[in-house]
Amino acid sequence: MAYFRITLLRSAIGLPLKSRQTLSALGLKKRMATVYHPVTQTIAGQIMRVKELVDVAEVAEPKTVQQMREARRPDPGYYVEKTYGSGDRIV
Repeated sequence: MAYFRITLLRSAIGLPLKSRQTLSALGLKKRMATVYHPVTQTIAGQIMRVKELVDVAEVAEPKTVQQMREARRPDPGYYVEKTYGSGDRIV
């Protein structure tokens, strides 16, 4: 099943009430927030109402919050092979 990945790019400040309600119905509250919805005519119609404010992509399956967070995390460029000592230090 296909899904829409919808990301809010522009703020709803100063927009008509109907546009703000549409964003709220889609589950978009903050800028750069991403939600996944199944591809249906209803969702497509809501996206068309706010098409100037959102970025839409069609994906095969939605990502979980943990998967999206992990995708944003940069590669540290190193890895720890082993730690020095046992951690029990006598002072």
